Amino acid sequence: MAETDNVIRAELRELNSTGKETGYRVPVQFNPETLKVSFANQLEAKGDQGGTSTTQYVGKGTTKLSVQLWFDVTGPERQGQTPVKDVRDLTKQVVFFMTAKEAPDDKTKKVPPGVRFLWGSFQFDGIMESLEESLEFFSPEGRPLRASISLGLSQQDIEFKQNPISDPAGAGAAAPPGTKPLAEAAIGDTLQGLASGLGKAQDWQKIAAANGIENPRMLRPGQLINMNPLGKS
Repeated sequence: MAETDNVIRAELRELNSTGKETGYRVPVQFNPETLKVSFANQLEAKGDQGGTSTTQYVGKGTTKLSVQLWFDVTGPERQGQTPVKDVRDLTKQVVFFMTAKEAPDDKTKKVPPGVRFLWGSFQFDGIMESLEESLEFFSPEGRPLRASISLGLSQQDIEFKQNPISDPAGAGAAAPPGTKPLAEAAIGDTLQGLASGLGKAQDWQKIAAANGIENPRMLRPGQLINMNPLGKS
């Protein structure tokens, strides 16, 4: 479960009512193994006098993100960090995004804060719809030391958003494999097309092999791909 310090870490960031970051950030302790993105349209069956029915689009679509995060206070402390004896001192920073606040335009209503999940080039803006915390390991004194959190985030739109990023190793410098942000595949994308757009058309077979992609012409929407498997800029 350990990760080296040079790995780009995912973050949860609070957004205000206008979609701007407030400055409250929660870096994850361990990057997730997978991200699950799902899309849905609001449909309704419409019937007519002849008894037949059709399905019609009646509203905006929704995009949902499911992710599992792990927290553990049994490992060695990172330099400059305060020792933590109860894992809930870490997970409560994530529970913050489930806590409703007064609506800025109506003090009689409460709304959850906006949240941005950011990991390299992957960005998802929405609200935290669900949170399930499992305490996995306890000290002899009964303090929880390890926990997993399953998050469900949603937004009222069908959207593919990619965060522009800079080279973490410096302009033109080579970075170790896996430390560069991942590319997100949209509907209709092919691996050859993504590689060509990055000037790596000749490397698409190596990228496919490194990511375990069997069919480079049938990428899943939302699939995250390491386009830098060889550690080259």
